Amino acid sequence: MTSIASVTLDAADPAAAADFYAGAFRLDTQVRVRAAQAPSTGFRGFTLSLTVSQPATVTSLFEAAVKAGATPVKPVAKSLWGYGGVVRAPDGALWKLATSAKKDTGPDTGEIDQLVLLLGVDDIVASRKFYVGRGLTVGRSFARKYVEFALPSSPVKLALYGHRALAKDAGVSPEGTGSHGLTVNGDAGTFTDPDGFAWENPSA
Repeated sequence: MTSIASVTLDAADPAAAADFYAGAFRLDTQVRVRAAQAPSTGFRGFTLSLTVSQPATVTSLFEAAVKAGATPVKPVAKSLWGYGGVVRAPDGALWKLATSAKKDTGPDTGEIDQLVLLLGVDDIVASRKFYVGRGLTVGRSFARKYVEFALPSSPVKLALYGHRALAKDAGVSPEGTGSHGLTVNGDAGTFTDPDGFAWENPSA
């Protein structure tokens, strides 16, 4: 079964980015940072999501991120699907903090249930076929709009979303140029997918 151990994010200041993720989100092994390899502007084509159990934890994470230097993109609020908000980390990556619950059932636990990488792709069907060919198994799929892969033991989950739809969900313009500034570290192999997202197998 394919597993994604971590993601590597490009940052102009890797030390500051590492401090941000350890302090604001309490992430260490799941997110690595390195000096930016190539320039990029605007939307980098992906988002990262932290899913939690209730609104109080979303609010706590959002406030901690902003205090640590993140820029608010979408303030926390209720929606049809739950409660959440979006911030841009100091390195430029977009993070969605969310829960499917609309009411708190207790105090803020500070616990993160899942870290999900959402890739914005041009052709959902083609990208789905590509990843199935690399050994991934589809867990959930909604027509030609969204694909979620079954990675039960993986520290990082993976899903595909249309590029423009993902940018809209994050509250940013879909326009962007240059590098994605992202490397996926997993055991599926070393390759670049149809949308230019790079994968590496650190243990190979």
